[in-house]
Amino acid sequence: MTILEAKGLQVSYDNTEVLSEVSFTLQGGDYLGIVGPNGCGKSTLIKALLGLIPLDRGEVALFGTSARDFREWQRVGFLPQRLRTLASHFPATVHEVVALGLLGGKRFPKRLTQNDREKVADICEQMGIGTLGRRLVSELSGGQQQRVLLARALVSGPELLFLDEPTTALDPETRESFYALLREINRERQTTVVMVTHDTWNIGRYAARLLYLDRRVIFDGTFAEFCHAPDMARFFGEHAGNTIYHEH
Repeated sequence: MTILEAKGLQVSYDNTEVLSEVSFTLQGGDYLGIVGPNGCGKSTLIKALLGLIPLDRGEVALFGTSARDFREWQRVGFLPQRLRTLASHFPATVHEVVALGLLGGKRFPKRLTQNDREKVADICEQMGIGTLGRRLVSELSGGQQQRVLLARALVSGPELLFLDEPTTALDPETRESFYALLREINRERQTTVVMVTHDTWNIGRYAARLLYLDRRVIFDGTFAEFCHAPDMARFFGEHAGNTIYHEH
């Protein structure tokens, strides 16, 4: 099943083109890593796909429905960059933050039911933060905060999950744990995952597919294909692909 289809996306800021003719599709169960240099339009692409910024040209379809008419947003989860989301003194508990993932899909007055509270507790257990429910999020470590935000993104049971640079502030050990958790979510739940990252080589160990972006799509395929693609030699040097591929 086609989960997402992007056709000819173009986005500009202040008359400067940020994305140009970006097209790709996602099938159910895909794990796509979006990589590229700083300022290449990775985060802009995620915002465009989610309808958070306007398109100059192009079309986005989610689950076969134009994004302009899409209303089933509980089927889509979004994990933004941690440091942009949580202030150092964010006055909310773990359970309160995770519950926000359910409130967004409710009509006014937005209230949690007992079933909702059970969903929050269950997802916290699955994310390994079950004992932290009453703790303030600002008191947690970076890795714990990231698990809280992932639980918030997953609590509604989305079929499609977007993540924008989720490992930037994590130490190497926590980063590895986070990648392993996402792989489990993708494989066991069949959740379609789209991750924006600057960490090209590590995401290649987990994502089934890479999209290399530099305002336009430079490459779209598997990590092995990426390492041996002619365009990669142009971007990274003649022997970079073989070196990195053998490291993995």
